[in-house]
Amino acid sequence: MPNNTEKPYVLRAAEFVYLNIIQIKKQNPEINNIQALEFFMTTKEYDILSSGEFHDKWFLELKNNKFIDSITKKKINGETLRLLELQKDSMVKFLLKIPKLYYTKSHFPLEISQRAFDHLWRVCESYEMWCKETKQENLIYLNIIE
Repeated sequence: MPNNTEKPYVLRAAEFVYLNIIQIKKQNPEINNIQALEFFMTTKEYDILSSGEFHDKWFLELKNNKFIDSITKKKINGETLRLLELQKDSMVKFLLKIPKLYYTKSHFPLEISQRAFDHLWRVCESYEMWCKETKQENLIYLNIIE
C-alpha cells in the first residue's frame, strides 16, 4: 500500500495523542514512553482531549462545512459521526481528570489516573497497529506494540 493511505476518522484522536507524545519525547530524549505519556496527561492538549473540546471543535468545523472533512475533502456520513460521538464520550469518560489527585502519597497512580493512562496507551497501540497494517512503519516512532 502507498504511504498516503487515508487514516480512518476514528484514528484522528489517536494520531493527536501519538504526535503529542512524540513531541514530548523529542523535547525530553531521556524519558521513556511511560514517562512521556504521564507528562502528556499534564498538558493542555490532554485537557482539550479529556474535556471533549477536541471532538467538539472538529464537529463544529464539520457542521460549518456541510460535514466535509477539511483534511480528506470527503463528506462524513451519519454513521461515522455517531462513531465519533461514541469515541468522544469514551474519551471524556476514561480521561476524567481530577486535579492534584494524580498520585497517592505512595506515588502509585490513583485508579482513575491509571484508567486514563491505560486508555491512552491503548489509543497509541491502535495508531501503531494501523500504521503497521497499512505498511506505514515510518509513522511508528514510539514502538509501543513491540
